[in-house]
Amino acid sequence: MAEHDEYAEYRYPQDPWLRANMIASVDGAATRDGLSGGLGNEADHRLFHRLRELSDVVLVGAGTVRAEGYGPAKVPLAVVSRSLGFDYSSPLFEGRTILVTTRKAPGLAEAREHAEVIVAGENSVDHRSALAQLRERGMGKVLCEGGPILLGQLVSEGLLDELCLTVSPVLLGGGAVRVLDGPAVAQEMTLASVRQEGEHLFLRYRRP
Repeated sequence: MAEHDEYAEYRYPQDPWLRANMIASVDGAATRDGLSGGLGNEADHRLFHRLRELSDVVLVGAGTVRAEGYGPAKVPLAVVSRSLGFDYSSPLFEGRTILVTTRKAPGLAEAREHAEVIVAGENSVDHRSALAQLRERGMGKVLCEGGPILLGQLVSEGLLDELCLTVSPVLLGGGAVRVLDGPAVAQEMTLASVRQEGEHLFLRYRRP
């Protein structure tokens, strides 16, 4: 008998597919003390790693990479950055890291010496082009881990297919950024599944 997969519902329904995985407090804050990790629990961490395993590539903004201290992952990381300026001796570049940037990014030649580079756009990143170039590399099942600025851009461009949202049982108030940080949008979503472990809720929404 095949081993039971408690996350079978999270298998990608098709390829290509852009999924995002985010966490927020009950009142919508995407970070606690500046980090998303302060909102999670053990169940959230398990789901985080399982979603990575199901994906072909993890798409993430450079600000999130720096703030959360990203290192090498079992799946390739595609890091979106207009300015580059990375420390190429950092653990981030010990695994397969793809830099998604623009044609006019400073340090483009140096970046190509240390990582695979996708050029998408002139002055700002063309996310549709970036996703197409990832697909050309056999990476159609994409998992976006934010941050909120990148996710806001993807949603505003109509590119997001699915959102996995963990709701953390805490009220934070203050001026913490929301899951989306970008232009106002009105994208309707359909609830695909609900899970509960402890006091955390795990919601999954899809484009209708």
